[in-house]
Formats: sequence, C-alpha cells, structure tokens
Amino acid sequence: MTAGKTRSVSIIGCGFVADLYMRSFAAHPDVAVTQVYDHDPERLQSFASHWNLHKADSLERFLANLPKGSLVLNLTNPSAHYDISRTCLNAGHHVYSEKPLAMEMDEAIALHDLASEKGLMLASAPCSVLGETAQTLAKAIREDVAGSVRLIYAELDDGFVPQAPYGGWQSDSGAPWPAKDEFVVGCTLEHAGYYLTWLIGMFGTVRRVVAASAECVPYKGVHRTPDFSTATLFFENGITARLTCSIVGSHDHRIRVFGDKGVLQVKQAWDNEAAVRFHKRFTLRRRLVEHPIGKRQRLSGDTHPKVARWGAAAMNFALGPVEMLNALREERPCRLSADFALHLNEVTLAIQNAGADSGSQEMSTRCDPIPAMPWAV
Repeated sequence: MTAGKTRSVSIIGCGFVADLYMRSFAAHPDVAVTQVYDHDPERLQSFASHWNLHKADSLERFLANLPKGSLVLNLTNPSAHYDISRTCLNAGHHVYSEKPLAMEMDEAIALHDLASEKGLMLASAPCSVLGETAQTLAKAIREDVAGSVRLIYAELDDGFVPQAPYGGWQSDSGAPWPAKDEFVVGCTLEHAGYYLTWLIGMFGTVRRVVAASAECVPYKGVHRTPDFSTATLFFENGITARLTCSIVGSHDHRIRVFGDKGVLQVKQAWDNEAAVRFHKRFTLRRRLVEHPIGKRQRLSGDTHPKVARWGAAAMNFALGPVEMLNALREERPCRLSADFALHLNEVTLAIQNAGADSGSQEMSTRCDPIPAMPWAV
C-alpha cells in the first residue's frame, strides 16, 4: 500500500462516475484505491493509466487479490449492480454500490439477506446525506429552528436534458456520459435518492408512497422509461413530503422545509457546501411574509473534506465508502446500513414504477433515522 495510506478500497466499473470517485478519494489521503477492474479492456486501460492504478485482468483475479473483508465499490452499469454485488458478497467482501442497489426489489432483498447472513456491510449511493449541507439542515430541524415541521417540498428537476449537448460530456479519463443508461434507468432511479436519503436519514421509515410517473419526452432513442415523477411521502413519524423528479422541467434542486416559524431552504442538492437558510415568517402591514434573504445556518468547526465543482456537482463521492471504513475500524454499525439501502430502493422503485394508476403503495421495509455525524451534533 502507498506510504501514508492506511486503508483501502477496490473498484469494479471504470465508467463516467468512477472518475468522480477518484477525484473524491484524492481528498482522503489515508485511503488507497488498490486495484480496479472493468469488463471493457480499453476502458480499464484508460482509467488505470489516467489515475496510475493497478488493474486486474479479470473479475476472478480481482477477487483473488483481495483479503477477506475488503471493501469493494460496485460502480458498474445499473443492470449489473445485482450480479456484481452478489458475487462480491459471496466472496466475503463488504460492498458499496452505486445507485440503485438493484433494479428489481426481489434482487435488492436477496442482497440485503445475503449480507446479513454473511455478516457483511452493504450500502448504496448517494452519500450526500453525510455531507455538510444535509447535516446542517438535519441539525436545524432537530433544534426546531423553523418550529414544528408541517410539510416538505423537494425538487430534482434537471432541465430539458434530451436537448442537452451530452454527446460531448466526458469524464477525466475520457469516459462518455452514459446517456443510454441514464435514459433507460430513468431520472427517478438515478436522482431521487439525492433527497430521499436526506428525508429518510432525518425522519426514518416511509410508510406509504402516493406517486405517479410518466414519459413526457418520447424521442430519447430508448424504450419507454418515465422522465417525470412526483410522489407524496407519508412517514411513520407523521411527516409529509412531496418529491418531484424530471429531466424535462427547468433546473430546480431546492428543498424547502415548512415549519411553524418559517422556512428552511437549500437551493442546491449537489453541493456539499450549499447554504442552508432560515426564512422567518412574520406579518408586515397586515400581510404574512417570509424573509426574502434568510439567515444562514452553520455548523461550528471542521466537517469533512470538500471536492471542487466538476460539471453540475460539488460533492464528495467518497463520504459513503469512508463511513464504511470508519465503521469497520471503530467496530460500530455503519450509518449507511443495509436496511437504509433496502428501504431507499423500495421507495424509489415505488415512485419510478407508479405510472398513471398505481396510486397509493404501502412500503414493506423500514429503517431508523441516521445518527448525526459527530461534527454535526
């Protein structure tokens, strides 16, 4: 292992998102990426050469090189998530999977049960719930900055992506933006987790999802997958939230928490340093208004390493894997638990697959809220 790097991860899948992970691991000097593998030899060579990494020439060799209990990052295409995660778990390794955990719920349950049977950790992206902005918002809610929470609106609209010049989007090592996967998998499975993790992390189990989804732009060159979804989420603890995802509506990544005293708001989901502001509600000349600027909410002291903006995001993708490594070292449960990943998967699939007539759906899985990061208590 490289001098100064005391912990390690290995990566399967060297596509577009893998470069974002490598940028993030650069902010964690104690973590080494010991080896990488991809089924495409050219992609593997380009990625390994760009980042100066050891490459395994087969999945069998990749697994044979690992001591039992290693942490493997599954960054493969979504359709391969289940098979690769299952293979790694059966080989005795902890797994951190890119989203979604699995494309079908029975596969996600099988992975959850396999990890439990073998005493291994299983987690899935996204991990921005462990980031500074999400943790600041959660602390403000715990401390009743806005008073009792009555309703939450969350938006994950990315603009009219089918018309974007995505053919020219490339990662650091030259991987093209995976347009086909993005359109086939759909914006809900790809993006809903960015706010679902925050909401489930703060409030725990969603007991019922009332959702609808539709394909609004039919000329994306792939089979029909919803490019719009909206859902009302009813949590066990009584909180109600509305989440909207699309690659049609104008860019809007706000989350607004409406309380008795005013509104907590974040404008950028994909920025670990985005401002959390409290807009106090008050009366002015017989009108009820909210402060137009708002008071920024801050945490005291250092939080976590930051990563410079690349493209649309300024997120540290390594926060999830590092949390798993910390849990292993400290012999404690991981904040991103298998229960959390499974519940996230069920809620996301319920929204994605709702269509025009599924309506109300009761969730069968559950999980507890995520403990606050030590620097956000």
